[in-house]
Amino acid sequence: MTFAPAAAFTTRPTLRGTFGMSASTHWTATATAQSVLERGGNAFDAAVAAAFVLHVVEPHLNGPGGDLVALVRPAGAAEPVVLMGQGPAPARATIEHFRGRGLDLVPGAGGLAAAVPGAVDAWLLLLRDHGTWELGDVLAYATRYARDGHPLVAGAAATIARVAELFRDHWPTSAERWMPEGTPPAADSLVRNPAYADVLDGLVAAGARGELAQADHAQADRALADRAQANRAPRDDRAARIDAAREHWMTTVLPEAAAFLAQPHRHADGADHPGILDADDLATWRASFEPAVSTGFRGWDVFKAGTWTQGPALLHTLRLIEDSDDLDPSSIEGAHLLLEAQKLAYADRDVWFGDAGGAVDIDALLADDYVAARRALIGREASTEWHPGSPEGRDPVLPPLRTDHAGTDGSTGEPTVDRSGQTRGDTCHLDVIDRWGNVVSATPSGGWLQSSPTVPSLGFCLGTRLQATWLVPGHPASLTPGRRPRTTLTPTLVSRGDEVIAIGSPGGDQQDQWQLTVLLRMLVGGYSAQQAIDAPNLNITALIDSFWPRTWVPAGVAVEDRLGEQVIEALEERGHRVRRAGDWALGRVTAVGRGADGLLWAAANPRGAQGYAAGR
Repeated sequence: MTFAPAAAFTTRPTLRGTFGMSASTHWTATATAQSVLERGGNAFDAAVAAAFVLHVVEPHLNGPGGDLVALVRPAGAAEPVVLMGQGPAPARATIEHFRGRGLDLVPGAGGLAAAVPGAVDAWLLLLRDHGTWELGDVLAYATRYARDGHPLVAGAAATIARVAELFRDHWPTSAERWMPEGTPPAADSLVRNPAYADVLDGLVAAGARGELAQADHAQADRALADRAQANRAPRDDRAARIDAAREHWMTTVLPEAAAFLAQPHRHADGADHPGILDADDLATWRASFEPAVSTGFRGWDVFKAGTWTQGPALLHTLRLIEDSDDLDPSSIEGAHLLLEAQKLAYADRDVWFGDAGGAVDIDALLADDYVAARRALIGREASTEWHPGSPEGRDPVLPPLRTDHAGTDGSTGEPTVDRSGQTRGDTCHLDVIDRWGNVVSATPSGGWLQSSPTVPSLGFCLGTRLQATWLVPGHPASLTPGRRPRTTLTPTLVSRGDEVIAIGSPGGDQQDQWQLTVLLRMLVGGYSAQQAIDAPNLNITALIDSFWPRTWVPAGVAVEDRLGEQVIEALEERGHRVRRAGDWALGRVTAVGRGADGLLWAAANPRGAQGYAAGR
């Protein structure tokens, strides 16, 4: 089947070159990554520098108190590994504790929902093991923007305005941080975060002191000053310096945040609760690398993180649709197939994914007989049922199914602040490939400025990933001390021989759905990366929302109007409950890669006028 032709005009070209490529959800992060490449750093140095800049310039979408999932493939490696920056639930985070506070869900905002923050430690681990630069050089970009200022993006300004009343009435430290004049800042206002700049400087200083562990801090500081003056700082203990910074972050910086949030404060349920994360939780956890999971799709290998993320749902979807004749998201049959297949894949996600022994085995999820049985459930009409399966014949533990008949929740695409005014957050994404063949695809998130009260001495707050757990026992994603909450963060790496694609998107539950349409247009339809990203998008909302208050929209679908009246009306006739999102509303996909001709390329999403690619 021939795909609908890509529009002759795209919003920008697919960049091509031989030196290096960067793409992210904010132009400053992209420019930072490319600057590192230009100065001789590799893709991992560039990604870490850009990631810390994202903490500063996209504070409504991620922060130092958040989390991270990345796929990392060093040059010459056959397969990527997963950089695991998702911290677990604290020791006191039991179902009984939350139920005892009158809760049936983990609140979507407030310190009670904080898991161990994993992003910063994960980035520093990547820098230590695969980067080449010194920590101070990598952090210099973010430190400068935090101290000297940067223009506030429109999305951040709008988010602050929406939560201004919460800040004024209940989170005074957040009001002081984000509304120092008493009113929300306007878009493009120059904003600074000197407290966070001091934290970054402290990491560099802690790393330097780590070399001089036998001396007291005063002696160390004097020795460092002498060394800097002589311009002869040793570089042979780089790993030790980074490890010392990691230790400082986990045992000095984050405990200060946990202690601050131990004071009762307002949460999304309307009540005041104290946080339960403490220094012991932070002292016993560190980021790590782990194997990726994968499946084949029409000659390509597609790699994802495991079932502690939602990533394998994309693999399951690809298996469900692989043999179909029409995979064009812009055709009636193709769009319907993608929507129905994803309903099945995400129903399995909602029942079987999590960081527990009861989680589905990947081999069982992708087994031929199970895939065939699930595929047989796809009919011509839109399903209005929530239909999880039983891989290996197991009986699922069902989470609560809260039906949202109004369709006001779970259908907003990116959960920054939903239509009811609840504080929520979203995500960033970045991809980098260098001339040596190192490649990284990373999705940092959490610790949004609206997650919990700002810690005034640090300039940031903690995340709320525990809202993705259930307060019912026996589910793979049940709230359990020491277990990771199932995360929506889901970068992708695709390869075939020497060809590689690193791709991802913000968007909560929609992240892989928006990547799916781009990948199909590229791998099957022959679109360039930028053509595929620019093309009209769609996604289901007929899944259990991973974010509080965790509702489900039966037969729910969101589409961009550019999909066309014929396709949209046909979907409605088949029973899909369609919400028209506007012409340019669904997806924030970025991607980099290397083609069969050996050329590097990059592309970025135009929606929101914020994401950019760069390279040469």
